[in-house]
Amino acid sequence: MYSKFGQFIDGKWQPSEKRETYEVINPATEEVIGKASKATPADVEKALKSAEKGFAVWRNTPPWQRSYVIRKIADLMRKKSEVLAKWLTLEVGKPLAEARGEISGAADIFEWNAEETKRIYGQTVESRFENTRVHVYYQPVGVVAALVPWNFPIVLASRKISTALAAGCSVICKPDVITPGCVMEMMDIIKEAGVPPGVVNLLSGDPAAISSQLISSDIVKKVSITGSTRVGKLILKQAADKVQRVTMELSGHSPFIVFDDVDIKKVVDMAITAKFRNSGQVCISPSRFYIHENKKDAFTKLFVEKTIKLKIGNGLDENVQLGPMTTKKRLNEIEELVEKTKKEGAKVLCGGKKPADFNKGYFYEPTVFDNVTDDFTIMKQEPFGPLVPITTFKDFDEVIERSNKHELGLASYIYTNSMEKAHKTSELMETGVVAVNTPVVAVAEAPFGGIKQTGYGREGGTMGIKDYLNIKYTHLGITS
Repeated sequence: MYSKFGQFIDGKWQPSEKRETYEVINPATEEVIGKASKATPADVEKALKSAEKGFAVWRNTPPWQRSYVIRKIADLMRKKSEVLAKWLTLEVGKPLAEARGEISGAADIFEWNAEETKRIYGQTVESRFENTRVHVYYQPVGVVAALVPWNFPIVLASRKISTALAAGCSVICKPDVITPGCVMEMMDIIKEAGVPPGVVNLLSGDPAAISSQLISSDIVKKVSITGSTRVGKLILKQAADKVQRVTMELSGHSPFIVFDDVDIKKVVDMAITAKFRNSGQVCISPSRFYIHENKKDAFTKLFVEKTIKLKIGNGLDENVQLGPMTTKKRLNEIEELVEKTKKEGAKVLCGGKKPADFNKGYFYEPTVFDNVTDDFTIMKQEPFGPLVPITTFKDFDEVIERSNKHELGLASYIYTNSMEKAHKTSELMETGVVAVNTPVVAVAEAPFGGIKQTGYGREGGTMGIKDYLNIKYTHLGITS
C-alpha cells in the first residue's frame, strides 16, 4: 500500500536515498499493512532545501490565491473522505465512523484557514511626531517543522499544514512511523489542489532522528509539535539553541466534573462519547472522574451498563464502536496500569482484561474503577486508554482544588444545570480548554492548546495563525 509513496520532496514522491523501509502494522489484526519509506539524513537535507525554495515562492503568492488553494484542499479531502478514513482505520484502529469524523474535522480546519489567509491584519498607529507614521506588519515566519503524532494524524497534520499555508510559510511534515500512510495520502491531495513544489514536504522514518535534524537546521524557523510532555521538553531544549519559535500541545489529564443538579442519563451519554473516542487514546480524553456524592451511584451504575454494551472489534466493521490500542506497547502499558490500580486498592466494575473473543489485535476492554483516591497512580499518570477512575466530591471548593492539583492543564469537562456554577467553574479551571455540558472540545473556529506542562501556543481559531507570523514595526518618516 505504500509503494506509490516515498518521501514527498519538491512536489513529487521520491524513494529514500538508501531505499530503506519499515513495516507498518494493522493494530486490529497484527498483520503488516505494508512497508513505508525510511528517510536518511540526505533526504532530510533535500527536504530542507526544497522547503527553503518553496517558502520564497509561497510567501510572495497573493493571499487570495493562497486562500483559493487551501479551500480546494478542504474540498478534495471531503471528496476523498472514504479513502482517507480507511487509511485511518487500518493504521490507527479507530472505527470508520470516527475516522470519517476526523476527515470532516480536518477539512473544516483547512476551510477555516482558507478564510484566515485573507484576514492577516496589520495596524497603523498614530505617531507622536508630526512627520512620521507607525506601521505594524505581520509576515510569515519561514519554514515550519510540523511534528505529527499517531492518534489523530490527519486532524493534527491539518492544523499545522493549513495554518502554515495560510500564513505564507512552507512546511516539512513528519508523521509518526505508526501512521504514515494517511498523511501521505494527504500529500497527493495537497499536490492536486495546486500547492507549488517545495511548499509542503513530507519525511517518513525515524521520528527522533528526523526531528533532531530538522530542529538543528538554520532553515527551520518554527516547530509545531503535538506529543507527550517528555518529548516536548526535549524538543524545546533543542529549539532553544536556535531560538526557534515553538508551538507545543503536549500531554493531558482531563478532569470530568459532574455536579448534583444534572440529568444523569444525558451526562452519561456525553461521558461515553468523550471517554471512548479512539479508545481513550486522546490527549483531551476525560481521565479523572469527579462525581458529586449524591449522583455517584446513579452515574456509575448507568455508565457501567452502557460501557459493557459497546461493541469492540475491527474498525472496518461499521457496527464497531471501540477499536484496539494502536500499538502493542500501548496495550502493555494499559495492562500494567490496570494491575497497578488494582493493587493500590481500586475495585474493577467492568473490564480489566483483554476481550476473550480475540486471538489477534491489541484489544482491551473498557475498564471502570471504583474506590479510587487522588493519590492513585492512575490519577496522576495520563492513562491514554479506555480506563475510567471514578471518585466523589462533596462541595464546590473541594472539587476545584482537587481538579487543579495537577501539573497538566489541557482540557476539563463540567456538567451542571446552574449557569452561575458553569461560569464560575470554567473560570477557575486551570486548563486551556473547557467543555461545559458537551463532550466536544476541539473545533476549527476556536483556539486549541493547554497551559502548565501541557505546553503553550494555540492552534485554530483566529489566534492560531499568529504563531506562524512575525511582527514587524516600521517607523516611517515623511519628508518633503
